[in-house]
Amino acid sequence: MRTIEHWIGGTSTAGTSTRTAPIWNPATGEQRAQVLLAAPADVDSAVRSGLEAFDEWSQVSLSRRSTVLFAFRELVNANAEELAGLITDEHGKVLSDARGEVQRGLEVIEFACGIPHLLKGDYSDQVSTNIDTFSFREPLGVVAGITPFNFPAMVPMWMYPIAIACGNTFVLKPSERDPSPSLLVADLWQRAGLPDGVFNVVQGDKEAVDALLDHPDIAAVSFVGSTPIARYIHQRGSASGKRVQALGGAKNHAIVLPDADVDYSSEHLAAAAFGSAGERCMAISVAVAVGAAADPIVAAVTARANAVKVGAGRAPGSEMGPVITPASRTRIVDLIGTGEQQGGVLMTDGRGLVVPGHEGGFFVGPTVIDHVRTEMDVYRQEIFGPVLSVLRVDTVDDAIALVNANPYGNGTAIFTSSGEAARRFQRGVHVGMIGINVPVPVPMSYYSFGGWKDSLFGDKHVHGGEGVSFYTRAKVVTARWPHVEHPADASFHFPTSS
Repeated sequence: MRTIEHWIGGTSTAGTSTRTAPIWNPATGEQRAQVLLAAPADVDSAVRSGLEAFDEWSQVSLSRRSTVLFAFRELVNANAEELAGLITDEHGKVLSDARGEVQRGLEVIEFACGIPHLLKGDYSDQVSTNIDTFSFREPLGVVAGITPFNFPAMVPMWMYPIAIACGNTFVLKPSERDPSPSLLVADLWQRAGLPDGVFNVVQGDKEAVDALLDHPDIAAVSFVGSTPIARYIHQRGSASGKRVQALGGAKNHAIVLPDADVDYSSEHLAAAAFGSAGERCMAISVAVAVGAAADPIVAAVTARANAVKVGAGRAPGSEMGPVITPASRTRIVDLIGTGEQQGGVLMTDGRGLVVPGHEGGFFVGPTVIDHVRTEMDVYRQEIFGPVLSVLRVDTVDDAIALVNANPYGNGTAIFTSSGEAARRFQRGVHVGMIGINVPVPVPMSYYSFGGWKDSLFGDKHVHGGEGVSFYTRAKVVTARWPHVEHPADASFHFPTSS
C-alpha cells in the first residue's frame, strides 16, 4: 500500500505521524493509497521550516521572486496532464474537468508573476516643508492554507502563489481525501528554484488544522470549505491573533426568466448542476423558474440530465464522474429521498445508478427535483452532489427576495434577454459573485473570489488584489533630511504640516 507523506523543508518525510486515512479511487471503490495524518509535532516542524526560510525569502528581490514564479508557471503547464490525472484518480472528476481546474489555477500563478507591479507603493513629495511620505507593503511571515477536496489543485493555487510572491513562506494542509496533487506541486516548486522551506505540505485532519490555528508562529490562515468549519476556523484563528480569510459553503441559485432561451438555459443549468458531480462551491444547486418559464425549463433540463454520460473520470466520453467517498454518496442519496418524502417531485432520480465495469464506484446520477419549497431539507442543506432543486416563483422580484432570504451568498446567476431585468438583479441580490447568462461566474485571477453572508468569514476574498492585501501589511514612512547648518526647530506641540 502506497503511503503519502508530508513535504517539509524540501523533502518528503513521514515525520512523527502514526495515524493514516484511506485514499479511494472513487470510480472503482478501491483503496489506492493511504495518507499520513500529522501530529502537532509535524505541524510544528513545518512551521519552523517556514520560519527559518522566511528571513531569507522575505528579503529576496522582486525580480528574483518573479523569476521563480515564471519558472514554476512553466513547470505546472508542462506537467498539467500528470496533475490532472492525479486529481481524477483521487477526486473522481472527469479528466477534462480536472484539466480545466489546473488551467484556472495557472491563471493565478500568472497573476502572481506580476508581483513587482502589484507591490508598488505610494510616494508623496513635500507633504510638509522638506518632509516626504511614502508607503510600501511587507510580507506577514509564515502563512497557512487549509483547502478542500473538491479542487485539490486550483484552490491551493488561489493562495500560495500570491502569498509566496509577496515574500511569505507557506504551509499547506490539503484535504486528506485527495492529497497527491499537492506533493507534485511541492516538487515543481523545488524544481523552479524556490528555496527549501518556503513551501511545505502537512497532510492531516482536524488535529493538524487545530495545530495550525493555535501555532504562535502562523501569521495568517486561508480556508475554503463548509460554512460550519469556516466559522470555526475564523473564530479559533482570530482568537489566536491571526489574520483569517475563511470561505464557507453555498446554495447557488440560477434564475430563469420567461424571456430566456430554453435550450441555452437548460444546457448551462445542467452543466453547472452536474459538472464535477455537483461537488463545486459554485455549482448551481437551485433553479428558480419565474412564471411561464417553469414547465419548459423543467422539461428541458430533465431531458439533458437524462442524457448526461456518467462514467469513470478517465473513460472517454464521460461528462460526470463519481462522488468522492461512500459517505458522500450515502448522504446525497438520503437527501434525495428526504426531498421526495417532503413533497418534491422527482423528474429524474439518480439513486441506484450503476456504471458497467465500475460497479463498486461511488456513483450518483443526475437528479432533478421539481416543486421544491424553501423549508425542505434539499433546499436548506448544501447537498454537494448532482442534485438540482427547482423552485417556482411569479416575478423577478420574488426571485431576488428568495435569493436574499437564503443564508448563503456565494454565487448566483440569471438567464434572461432583458438588460433591465439583469441590471435589477445584479444590483438587488446580496451575493458576492453574479453571472448574467453565465451560470458559474468564477472571476478571473485579477479579480477576487468570495461570497457574502454565511459564505465568507473575514473581510478579504482570495486571489486578485485582495489576495495581495491579505498576505501583506503596510508601512508608512515620513522622512526629513535636515541641513546640518539649520536649527532643529523642534516643538512640543503635536506635529502639523507647514
